[in-house]
Amino acid sequence: MDFAIFVKDYFFWHYFTAFREGLIIWKNSLWFLSQFFSLGLLLRTLFSPWKRMREYYSRGFDPKQYFEVLIINLIMRFIGFLIRIVTIFAGLLVELTAVIAGTFAFIIWLFLPLVIILCFTRGIVIIF
Repeated sequence: MDFAIFVKDYFFWHYFTAFREGLIIWKNSLWFLSQFFSLGLLLRTLFSPWKRMREYYSRGFDPKQYFEVLIINLIMRFIGFLIRIVTIFAGLLVELTAVIAGTFAFIIWLFLPLVIILCFTRGIVIIF
């Protein structure tokens, strides 16, 4: 009788309690990854200069200095854009990997009791 209660409790834990908590852990992992890569912030500041590096225009109008400052600021924005795009791409790749790995983990989790039973019965068959 105790074994039947154990089996019932195990299956309840396996398919309800642990499954629900696994989903919570998976959701928290996906949230952590999005915060770790700061995807929202990177998208909002996509065209900002890299590390706020920029040159300032001086007083008066000097065409040579105006174009020098303009080109330096454009280069800093381009570098910031490239680095942010690479980081966004890496973050999305890691998020996609986490989604795929979590999906496979939950599919495997659903069939684990069946695998345990099959391995046990296979072992009994091999013994006898």
